[in-house]
Amino acid sequence: MSSTNLSRRALIAGGAGLTFAFAFTVVEEGQAQTAAPAGRLNAYVRIATDGTITIAAPSPEMGQGTNTTLPLIVAEELDADWARVRIETAPVAAAYDNPIFRAQFVVASITTRAYWMPLRTAGAQARRVLLDAVAARWNVPVGELTTEPSTVVHAASNRRIGYGEIAGFATVPATMPEITPQQLKPAASFRLLGRDVNRYDVPAKATGQAVFAIDVRVPNMLHATVARAPVLGASPATHNGADLLRRPGITHVVPLANGIAIVGERVEQVIEARKLLRATWSGAPADAFDSDRALETYRANARDLAKRGVVARRTGEADTAIAAAARVVTGEFTTDYVTHAQMEPLTAVASVTPQGVEIWAGTQWPTLCRDEAARIAGVPADRVKVNMLTMGGGFGRRAQIEYVTEAVEVSKAVGRPIKLMATREDDMVNAHTRPMTAHRIDVGLDAQGRIQGWRHRLAADLVVVQVYGQARLDAQRGVDHIVVYHADVPHYGVTNHLTEHVYQDSGVRSAAWRGIGAGPNAFAIESVIDDLARIAERDPVEYRLSILTDARARAVVQAAAEMAEWRRPRQNASLGIAFSRLGLPQIGESMVATVVETTLDRTSGTIRVTNMWCAADVGLPIQPRNITRQVEGSLVWGLSSAIRERITFQRGASQQSNFSDYPILRASETPPIAVRVIRSGDIPLPVGELGLANVAPAIGNAIHTMTGRRLRQLPFTPERVRATLA
Repeated sequence: MSSTNLSRRALIAGGAGLTFAFAFTVVEEGQAQTAAPAGRLNAYVRIATDGTITIAAPSPEMGQGTNTTLPLIVAEELDADWARVRIETAPVAAAYDNPIFRAQFVVASITTRAYWMPLRTAGAQARRVLLDAVAARWNVPVGELTTEPSTVVHAASNRRIGYGEIAGFATVPATMPEITPQQLKPAASFRLLGRDVNRYDVPAKATGQAVFAIDVRVPNMLHATVARAPVLGASPATHNGADLLRRPGITHVVPLANGIAIVGERVEQVIEARKLLRATWSGAPADAFDSDRALETYRANARDLAKRGVVARRTGEADTAIAAAARVVTGEFTTDYVTHAQMEPLTAVASVTPQGVEIWAGTQWPTLCRDEAARIAGVPADRVKVNMLTMGGGFGRRAQIEYVTEAVEVSKAVGRPIKLMATREDDMVNAHTRPMTAHRIDVGLDAQGRIQGWRHRLAADLVVVQVYGQARLDAQRGVDHIVVYHADVPHYGVTNHLTEHVYQDSGVRSAAWRGIGAGPNAFAIESVIDDLARIAERDPVEYRLSILTDARARAVVQAAAEMAEWRRPRQNASLGIAFSRLGLPQIGESMVATVVETTLDRTSGTIRVTNMWCAADVGLPIQPRNITRQVEGSLVWGLSSAIRERITFQRGASQQSNFSDYPILRASETPPIAVRVIRSGDIPLPVGELGLANVAPAIGNAIHTMTGRRLRQLPFTPERVRATLA
């Protein structure tokens, strides 16, 4: 079925089977409003006469398992025999848009939550069409029919018929049946959801058959790499492209707005020529930016109350409450720039012809790739085909699509298909980083030590403008939701709370990074919570339980402490705990608590985490084993970034260019990790970034328990640890 010609009518029926197109509004249980306009096409199912059921996976896959999870949701409501299900990646088309983003776009760990009701409805609609067809054929009331896996059953007459046989005579109605939330399966009846199902993508990855953009080859293809300007906003001024064109195999040197593309017959030739490129660049606003010097400015701005920031969160009157407090506790913290360091360097293949554009890429935002390619090539969007490939790591980096648009530009310029691939060094030097931040938290306590007011000021670059544009920031009244994500304390019973974002302007590239602002913000918040516990002379676990007002939050803190045997004495090691969450109140939030066991070499300043215990409440765990793996992965990310990862800038340019100077956690340094997945409801909640945010504060809290000194700068490098202990 052509993805560009979907309609509400029946598309195919008869000997080849059934293909369903779905048109429905998205209605959450207990809500009257819709999250998508009526008539929005969401997904489709094909049922062949041999009983094979093909379900489209509408979202990009980058290791989070959505190309299994999303079809599984459809299959559950369809009552499909999972052994007969085949999964195919959907094309880029409005039919498959994420209902929250109105695009095929994967960020913020909300893919499963966003598609939850649409895909359940799609499966239930297809099942009802099958039931209606059998009821008409057997001349029985549809209410007397039930289903078992891929089978319709009429118990009264002891008749059974498979979905494949039904596909041979059924027709898809002009108007699909209306399905209300109450007509969907109760969670207690789920056969597939909530149980471990093998992931669809693992066999191909394990056998080397998975296709990434770096694997794609098309006829007549040239290779290219781009030397981008070292500083954001700079453009090529001069270059020695004429010399490079005399090298064997080099066919083109193409100046771009922010770089120079070197094109050739073989990738080795292109990479060698890249090493010989000599270029000068125009000036840019960040030419003088030095991150180490700037951090002091950020810190000063965070503490300077005269520099009012954009109010991101406010309840009550925090300033007044703090001014009247019996005691004010202050904590200051900073975090450095970090990059995504994904394993597969940025790669895309593009072919621009007079007929249109075809793209092969692993991208978090295929809809934007399509639209930007259409703009560059000067063709309608329906003449752009985007082949969504598995990403070799995303983590927010592949929501930036310049590697795709550059491939389209170069293909258009040279008139041949182009595989554009960044070298590791160019990939890292041109990183779109998580921004550097400085935090100042003031907490007002009454005479009994109870929190009366909480003020959190953070100084950081804007990210929303670089990811979504100025108009998005304006529409959000200046609130950069990426930077201030979870820079508040709703679960700690604070009635007077204020979060302010003091804008900084470094001029360097910034982007969403796994967990977005939750990592830096939780580091500051949970460090202060631990300090308050010690001021109150309370155990950190007991103190959290005494002020947490959310039962689910209390449950994960209790569970993590129990897993770690919190009260058991350790020799030469200490424990730290932290709590955080993932998601938004509008869609639901997962809760998580982590306990770490750490050792410290005081001479070298080296921290080693020897055990991690994590309790995660994810609502309905659709695939428990996969959720455990996702939480483990985010914990490892949190650990690596807490003790190792750091990007520095001098004269506006990144000083790190490979894993030799941007070290990440090694397998030998990864501690045993225990994860307990907790079910608390019948709706899946965000998972992919869940474990990351509370690792750094848990480590910092453990070191504080051991030494009485508070680590206030991320990452906890040996040099910083030694300085803190001195």
